Amino acid sequence: MQNTRDGESAGEGLAKLIREFSLLMHDFPHHLSIHAGGVIISEKPIACYTALNHPPKGFPVTQFSMLESEDIGLYKYDILSQRGLGHIRDAVDIVKKNRGIDIDIHQIKAFKKDEKIKALIRNGRCMGCFYVESPAMRMLLKKLQVDTYIQLVAASSIIRPGVARSGMMREYILRTHDPNRRTYIHPVMKELMEETYGIMVYQEDVIKVAHHFAGLDLSEADVLRRGMSGKFRSREEFQKIRDKFFSSCNEKGYPLSITDEVWRQIESFAGYSFSKGHSASYAVESYQSLYLKAHYPLEFMVGVINNFGGFYNTEFYVHEARMQGANIHAPDVNRSIYLTDIHDRDIYLGFIHLQNIQLQLCETLIHERNTNGLFIDLADFMRRVAIEVEQLRILIRIGAFRFTGRSKKELMWDLLLHLGDGRKTEVHQSLFNESFDKSAEGAVEWKVPPLTHHHLEDALDEIELLGFELSSPYKRLRENLNAATAATPLRPLRLNLAKEFEACIGKEISIQGYLVTTKPTRTVKGEYMAFGTWLDVDGYFFDTTHFPRVIKQHPFRGKGIYRIKGRVDEEFGFCSITVSEIEKLPTQGIE
Repeated sequence: MQNTRDGESAGEGLAKLIREFSLLMHDFPHHLSIHAGGVIISEKPIACYTALNHPPKGFPVTQFSMLESEDIGLYKYDILSQRGLGHIRDAVDIVKKNRGIDIDIHQIKAFKKDEKIKALIRNGRCMGCFYVESPAMRMLLKKLQVDTYIQLVAASSIIRPGVARSGMMREYILRTHDPNRRTYIHPVMKELMEETYGIMVYQEDVIKVAHHFAGLDLSEADVLRRGMSGKFRSREEFQKIRDKFFSSCNEKGYPLSITDEVWRQIESFAGYSFSKGHSASYAVESYQSLYLKAHYPLEFMVGVINNFGGFYNTEFYVHEARMQGANIHAPDVNRSIYLTDIHDRDIYLGFIHLQNIQLQLCETLIHERNTNGLFIDLADFMRRVAIEVEQLRILIRIGAFRFTGRSKKELMWDLLLHLGDGRKTEVHQSLFNESFDKSAEGAVEWKVPPLTHHHLEDALDEIELLGFELSSPYKRLRENLNAATAATPLRPLRLNLAKEFEACIGKEISIQGYLVTTKPTRTVKGEYMAFGTWLDVDGYFFDTTHFPRVIKQHPFRGKGIYRIKGRVDEEFGFCSITVSEIEKLPTQGIE
């Protein structure tokens, strides 16, 4: 150990030594990790350039990052999966199966003119549609009244964090509605970005501004674009390009105030923006999703549910299907398959959604049903399918044997009668279909005591096994609140609905909302605030804004139903509530 100075303990000396070495290691990678789809391509075997690490996944991993890869001239590709393509492909197949209709999903020119699609985009009714379904995107589309492909391409990039944070997203909205605001900081900007009203929206805008406005060559402009990502900012070449940007603008005689503002706009969003080609391809995929939602909403929602890749939880895609007119059914051993399936307007949730259900059991169950016909009752099922008792209880609790006409509690008694203290059923062959018949000769007469049932029991089973209930959560709301709760300021004489917002602009209202999602963020002062998305009692979405003072006094308290009080605000046709108070309401059962 290093000798300590007079008066300094050994522990203090060690602590200083640790700090000294920690500062030397600062910003160095502390472990090797794998990019989800990062692939490096080299002319010679990769081992000629770097040693390799072999992690447990078995993929050879380079011992340098993408930055060093580019420095030595290697090619780097990011190959990423995209579930949005999966739900489009699956929805097309589901439409063919359910309606017998073949869809050409590549008629993009026709989709751009489709009035049903335009109506969905203008009103932000894009639940399940790739890249345009989030609350923020729904708000942006409605404020912009987007109904053309070009506008959607721009919106796909404007929604990115950097543009929104810099204030340029709001400025773009204002300029869209008010041509008088479409001023340009310099004549060159009008030539470069007239389509986007003088606002940098795409990564290419950074290159164009750096090249045509500041006079950098294209390679230098691209270094500037890449440097804005934050991964390159500390690198020497980026600092040189930044200095050249300002010196070149000075040589061109631009006032420093203009140069500073242009740099601020570049710096604020370039690292988060899309290239125009990226946004354009995303918009094409959005149109494909929108076409399916506009014309085949039920089949489309089944495709979304089966791909598990959207912005929202499965619960809210199931809700959207119900709002579109579907009849939602819990898993059924005689109707369901592993994934969610649709027959006309009846949607049967797949076994995949059941917690702790075994894949092999599902495959066995479906194979037996397809081979030897539907199950007659619980006894027939137990005779034909080898199943552990805990797995069978899951199926009973979710209502998978409701076709028998017997209640869940009666079926649990039947299970004990047939299996006793056994832990698993045994398959045996028979020439005849067998079922339990109390009237059969020699059968023991079991007298089951009266069994009561409450819809709350089904809701609790669904929450535990599916993660959400199939009926409205408002059914579990305790209406008989105690006197203390009833006396709170949030107890209104009348509750409003989301559809009434336009008639209540500028007014204080109270509304009940089932929490869908929250988005925490920070103000310019660094204070915590948030946005909320909710479902009202009729099942329609609405949005809320929670400023720092309010969210400190009335924080979110997890999933559930809240009573919300606040002022209805409107901007460019989009209504939301600026919250003054929220209170989580008691419900029957678990959350």
